[in-house]
Amino acid sequence: MRNPAVFPETTSVLNVGGGPIGLTLSVLLSGYGVPHLLVEAHPGTSRHPKARGVSARSMELFRRCGLEEDVRRAGLPASQVSFYRGRDLVDPDFVRTGVTGAEGGSERTPSPGLICSQDALEPVLLRRARELDPDAVRFGTRLVDFAEQDDGVHATLEDRATGVRHTVRAAWLVGCDGSASTVRETAGIPMEGPTGLGHYLSVRFEAPLGAVVADRASASYFLTAPGRGGFLAVDNDRHWIYQHPYDPEGENAEALLTDHRQLARLVRDAAGLPDLPVTVRDTMTWRMDARLATAYRRSRVLLAGDAAHVVPPTGGHGMNTGLGDADNLAWKLAAVVAGTAGDALLDTYEAERRPVARQVIDISLANSRARTSYRIDDELLLTAAYRSTAVLSDPQDPARPPLDPEREHPDSAPGTRLPHVRLTDPPGPASTLDLVGSGFTLLVTGGEAVWQRQADTAAAAGLPVALRPLPTALAPADGAVLVRPDGHIAWRAPHPPAGDGDGHLLTALRRILSADGTGPST
Repeated sequence: MRNPAVFPETTSVLNVGGGPIGLTLSVLLSGYGVPHLLVEAHPGTSRHPKARGVSARSMELFRRCGLEEDVRRAGLPASQVSFYRGRDLVDPDFVRTGVTGAEGGSERTPSPGLICSQDALEPVLLRRARELDPDAVRFGTRLVDFAEQDDGVHATLEDRATGVRHTVRAAWLVGCDGSASTVRETAGIPMEGPTGLGHYLSVRFEAPLGAVVADRASASYFLTAPGRGGFLAVDNDRHWIYQHPYDPEGENAEALLTDHRQLARLVRDAAGLPDLPVTVRDTMTWRMDARLATAYRRSRVLLAGDAAHVVPPTGGHGMNTGLGDADNLAWKLAAVVAGTAGDALLDTYEAERRPVARQVIDISLANSRARTSYRIDDELLLTAAYRSTAVLSDPQDPARPPLDPEREHPDSAPGTRLPHVRLTDPPGPASTLDLVGSGFTLLVTGGEAVWQRQADTAAAAGLPVALRPLPTALAPADGAVLVRPDGHIAWRAPHPPAGDGDGHLLTALRRILSADGTGPST
């Protein structure tokens, strides 16, 4: 490992922000062999649980990264992925409901979602990021400013411990730096949408509540008594979060944040346990917003996660939407950096991901207005369907919303996620999703010799494609499905190409990759 005080002078991608989105992007970029540097202003990972729900689609991403089991070990048991509603934690008339689609027996995914709070998830991601490239991740380093020049983005970074500044030139800059994004602000990309939909105080505390909730253990505890807020389980034993409605303009609002005695009383009252011993560890305040960046790209600068969209937490899709951003963007950056794609491919990132974020925000806003009851669909993000030049759609495929819970499954239409179909038990691939590699994958149901010639022609042109026989009818007999590295279908052929030409697959790949594009878009 190089001296961590020494910064590279150049890198392909400068990744700003070391939360779940930035760390996942780092893991993916390393997997694709892309030189990059991640900088995070904080000295370490989050101490506060913050985001907690990890959807099935995010778990499929972690499965591809070899992290699924590590994340499951860090999260709550599947039996606790449910929601409690009652006046307090000891209400005898409580109601407990499950998360739609989170059942382990679902056949829509091999990787059902779970609850894994951000303070537990980030260390898992950081370990993997450092395993893959120890020099690529620098905490305690903030982005001061940046400017684009002819040869790339010139960024000034500051070591927060020493105050020493460094200049790094990157071909691409990705802002994963949250809702108050310095990258977005410096790039001059506006946000649109309402702010201040609610203000909340989060109290992280310890209390012996495990025995109290033993017969009603849940991920979240919604209190129906007016003004009481709710509890979030960290371990459903001693570690908890209490969310309290908060008026930042109210009398003694600031004093409340540091008055641990008053905070402990709030927790006891909400729990319905006047003698509960409570130790307050820390607090944070947050504001519910519903905002979307007007653009995800400006020349060499791109946005992901909360820097691009701020989603109300009512639905549990905010972090998961950002993880989908990282998955979509990483392979495209890799292809552009490798020179196999034109940089117009990066315009398809916004075309594909911004409509998804818009719909997620709308769903979450509707949930927030429901107040006491709303549906959390763990499998919603499995239905994302993309439309862009990185997808060669079937002419007869009708326009549909990007997220559609009623979408027929399995579908295998271009733009949709490759459907999960169970294959064999380990050690062989357990799911069709396990057939997807770090490059393009051609799944064929016959005519392998013809399709192999097509793949050989593409490889000779510098665009290798892995050919995999598909032991299930996701394509017509002798047909093929071309799957992108993010698991979405890019092209579907109903039969092998007629005639002697072996360049049909190569032509499709060049179109998908915008391979004739020149120069960064503005």
